[in-house]
Order: sequence, then C-alpha cells, then structure tokens
Amino acid sequence: MSRPTLAVLGAGAWGTALANMAARHHEKIWIWAHEPWLAAAMRDARENVDRLPGVRLADCIEPTDDIDCVRDADHILMVTPAQVVRSVSVLLKGRLRPDSVVVSCAKGIERGTGLYMREVLADVLPDQPAAALSGPSFAEDVGRGLPTAVTLAADRIELAEMLCARLASPHFRLYRSSDLKGVEIGGAVKNVLAIACGVTMGRGLGASAHAALLARGFAELMRFALAQGAKAETLMGLSGLGDLALTCSSPQSRNYSLGFAIGQGEKPQVAGRGALTEGAWTAPVLTAKARSLGVEMPIAEAVQAILEERTEVADAIGALMSRPFKAEG
Repeated sequence: MSRPTLAVLGAGAWGTALANMAARHHEKIWIWAHEPWLAAAMRDARENVDRLPGVRLADCIEPTDDIDCVRDADHILMVTPAQVVRSVSVLLKGRLRPDSVVVSCAKGIERGTGLYMREVLADVLPDQPAAALSGPSFAEDVGRGLPTAVTLAADRIELAEMLCARLASPHFRLYRSSDLKGVEIGGAVKNVLAIACGVTMGRGLGASAHAALLARGFAELMRFALAQGAKAETLMGLSGLGDLALTCSSPQSRNYSLGFAIGQGEKPQVAGRGALTEGAWTAPVLTAKARSLGVEMPIAEAVQAILEERTEVADAIGALMSRPFKAEG
C-alpha cells in the first residue's frame, strides 16, 4: 500500500520546516510558493535559502508555484499568513478530493469577520474535513530536528489521531484534541501578548515585570477563551500556556521582537521592518471581539493603542499599573 501524499501551502520558514518534518510518512510532498522565483530557487538549491537556510529539503519534496498540486494530495497544510487564508482557500475550490483534509497552521483572527482560521476554511470549503495545528514551535527548531511538541485538533478525534500519526517524527510529537476553538484561540491571542512582553523587556523593566505581564496576559487569554466555550485544559496545555511562554520570551518570535524594538523607542511602523507580524494584524480584531463578549483585556487594548500610536509606551504602562485593585483571577 502506497504512503499518503501532502501539499504544504506556504513556502515560508514554517511551511518548509513542516514539509521536511512530515517527509518520513509521505510518498510525495509538494510545497507551494506564491512566488514563482521562490519555488524555482528551492528546486535548484534543494533548500529554502531565503527563509530557512541550512536545512536541506527531503528527497520527496517538490517545490512548485502550481496550486493544482493539491489535486493529488491526501492532506493539505495551510501555512500561509492568517489574513490570506481565505484567498488561498478560494483557489482550492473545485481542486480538492472530497476526503482531503485541510489542516490550518496559521495563527490569527480574520479582519472584517472575526473568524478563526478553521472557521474561515469552513466558510469557503464547507464540505472539506479540516483540523488545526498549534503549539510552542519555532521553524528553525523544527527544521534542525530539535525536540518539539504541539497540539493537533479536529472535530472528530479519530481524524486527529490519524493526522497525528502521519505528521509526527521522532523529534516532533503531536497531542490530539477535539477542542478546535481552544487551540486556535491560544495561537491567535499569544501573538498580541508577545508584543506586550517584548515592549516590557525592550523598555528595560526587568524580569519581574515580564513575569507579571505573562501571568496577567494568560489570565486575559483564559477569560477570552472560556467565554467562547474553550476548555480550560486546552488553555493550560501546549497550544495555550506553552505557546504563550515561548512566544513571549524569545527574540526568535517576530511578535516579541516587534515589541522589543518599540520598547526601545522605535515607532511601530519602523520597528516592524516590513516583516509579517501576526500579532499586529490580530490586535484590533481581538480587542473588538473581546468587547463584544464583555471580556476585559487591558493588556491587549494597550498593545493596540501603542501599535496605532494613540498612546506612548510610558502612558500605557502607567495606565496598566494604576488599574483598580482587585482579587487575582
């Protein structure tokens, strides 16, 4: 019996790392790049020199800029930026087999609709089985074969079990879940909170302030997620607390690095340096969604105000520190 095939949509560092990681279980893996030059460069070098240098592509991986590669895929990993998941999903209509599973690997909330990535997929491809992968993972670590553990969620637990078996490797462990909402919320919210933690460290406020912000940020995440029916145990796991701890503590995180630069005095537009920072896109959608749910998220609100240059960093910190005294919870 032949092994399954896989299409990875998105040839960034994360897409490349995931394609390489899944190579041992798949007969063929296509990695789709929107830019033809990138697909050609990866084919020639057998490496993603531009996005993940030093990691050689497995022999079964074929870089391509032809979206028709999905026609022959048993599974599809959607590893595009969150705000283009819809437009890429539209390209898939009429091209997928009915049983092909689309796994969302993007972390964010869609602007304009407030939908999580799995909900975007369901909106565009309502009959397609889908799942979500999230957790504390940097592309460089996965690409180098360093030990990593993440969560894979699907609405049917047997689907999650099958995908975990086909995507795991000796250094990449997957835990299954049926809590799609909790897994996706953890991945989206932590990006915004990581900007706040980066600001704190860039400002030189110390490890104590960083720890306090991390803990209170997690409280915000919990309130927000539980209000939408997520499970507490999911939020305490890899795709919640685990991902938050990683992203809020390392300069490898684009979101943390953006906040760090802002904390050191750079303007948000300059600090971003043109890099994709999911938290900056998610912040206004997150705060609007929280307000509609009646959930207080003062840290996320402060991040949005700083990014929009409606407040200075010092004023935002002062406002957070002067909030009314209350019981922890």
